[in-house]
Amino acid sequence: MRDPDALIARAGVRGDPDRDQHFLVDDRVLDRLPTYLEDLEVDTSHLLEIGGGTGALTDRLLAIADEVTVIERDRTLAAFLEEEFRAEIDAGRLTVIEGDALEVDLPDFTASVSNLPYGVSSEVTFRLLPEGRPLVLMFQQEFAERMVAESGTSEYGRLSVSTQHYADVELVESIPKEAFSPAPAVQSAVIRAEPRDPDYEVDNEEFFLRFVKALFTQRRKTIRNAIRNTAHISRLEAPEAVVEAADDDILQKRADAMAPAEFAALAQVALEVGEPTT
Repeated sequence: MRDPDALIARAGVRGDPDRDQHFLVDDRVLDRLPTYLEDLEVDTSHLLEIGGGTGALTDRLLAIADEVTVIERDRTLAAFLEEEFRAEIDAGRLTVIEGDALEVDLPDFTASVSNLPYGVSSEVTFRLLPEGRPLVLMFQQEFAERMVAESGTSEYGRLSVSTQHYADVELVESIPKEAFSPAPAVQSAVIRAEPRDPDYEVDNEEFFLRFVKALFTQRRKTIRNAIRNTAHISRLEAPEAVVEAADDDILQKRADAMAPAEFAALAQVALEVGEPTT
């Protein structure tokens, strides 16, 4: 495997915290990341990596995949990857896409392993989750804990419900700051997401996610008041009709005590009687 420090030296770059660049340099962590996919026995024939950096993780993904696609926004780093991995590119095993992961067309990948740029981790995650592919992603520790949180805990929120709507998610490893160059200000963590269909029905996914977002903006209020107070976010023309139609036990709860299935049932009521606009 290529040495991560040597890759940084060959690239002639330094990580820049102001640009959200922290290169993962701990060989042990780099070696472990692909194994979290292998534990699931999933299809690793075409892996997607977002934020390739200098290619330390790319190198390890190439060891287990037939094909790897890397999306790298930084022009200098993308050019370095093309030079460093010229043999793999010429063999048709690696594709380097220079661009923003929120804007470029995603390939038909089978799974993704990525050390995401933390500044856009939420946006990138919710571009990947609807694809229905296994994911191994690295985040700030606090963000990862919110993704896997259960209802009734302080970490539980919109992120928890939205993530768990798409997949079974687990936090598989915490990563110390010292594993990166330069060291970030916070500890990191790795989550593994295994796609699945939720155990509840959602007729309009876009509205469901918007409704959850709206109610969590008023997480200290009862659901009854949150529905009334957030109609401008959920775009309900008739929030009072939702309150009148909903179960009273649900209306007395707060958002952080609501299980995803309860949100789904309430969203269905809101969809039917609340007159949501698109």
